[in-house]
Amino acid sequence: MTASTRVLVTGAGGPAGVAVIRSLLARDDVEVLAADMDGWASGLYLVPEEGRRLVPPGRSPEFVDALIRMCRDDRVDVLFSTVDVELPGLAARRDELEAVGTDLAAPGHETLVTCLDKFALAERVTGHARLPVTRLLNAEGVGTDWTFPVIVKPRSGAGSRGVRLIADRVALEALGTDESILIQENLPGDEFSVDVLAGLDGEVIAAVPRSRERVDSGVSIAGRTVRRDELSETASAVARAIGLTGVANVQLRYSADGEPALLEVNPRFPGAMPLTIASGVDMPSLLLDLVLGRPVPSSVDFRELANVRYLEDVFVAPGDVLISEHAGHSEDPEG
Repeated sequence: MTASTRVLVTGAGGPAGVAVIRSLLARDDVEVLAADMDGWASGLYLVPEEGRRLVPPGRSPEFVDALIRMCRDDRVDVLFSTVDVELPGLAARRDELEAVGTDLAAPGHETLVTCLDKFALAERVTGHARLPVTRLLNAEGVGTDWTFPVIVKPRSGAGSRGVRLIADRVALEALGTDESILIQENLPGDEFSVDVLAGLDGEVIAAVPRSRERVDSGVSIAGRTVRRDELSETASAVARAIGLTGVANVQLRYSADGEPALLEVNPRFPGAMPLTIASGVDMPSLLLDLVLGRPVPSSVDFRELANVRYLEDVFVAPGDVLISEHAGHSEDPEG
């Protein structure tokens, strides 16, 4: 009997982590361990008690060292991180993970750094895919001949945090200058997310566009997969331009002339991954096989499907809840 592959999934409290854990639990050749900084993370309790782990916050200096030790002690074959802030530090020390026998199922360090800096991303993708006009919030950027309103957003950060619509030049000039902020052309069309899986050779295996019909805290909670070749082709061109290996979520919006343009790339599993999996492209499972050197199809098709999300409870004995100093829960009077 072949031994099970031991996989550790971090970010077990987020929807992406839960999606990856559930995908891998469906396989009979995988033993899943789940980790989070918060003992109340729901995904921890999807795996057996002996597979639950607490880790330091992803931003803390000790995080990567702790993960390397954990992978060594737990004999982890493959590490899936589902948290933005964890990924660059882990990818920078991929060799140390491999030295303890663990493969990191994530894009390369250069790709991650590029994606997490939206200005660097725009520079990398220029000439490969359509982009909104993008400038830094400096004297040159403010002085650009903009058509208002424009968008301002942080160069780094996920979701819609810090994104604002600026109505006119007076309001733009009032912001001053700050090169950690971008000014961007405001695209008028509909927004779509495309989940992309690229092989370790950079060839795109699947690109699944989906709409975001309902969004809560930056995560799509209702949507549908859609067949639009221009979305799949644009996302694939972006993936090739950034040297993607593994999974990323490419966010596109249609311009005034009806072409999809790049907004940003999240180089990790998205929270809406269950819809992509259900549509026929099980990206966590496919990526595991890629990392393990097993054969996967050169392309994987999907079907159009819609989803709605609902709250689901996981019940455990009170004494089974892991105690962590980084618990993110709070008492909710409406709970």
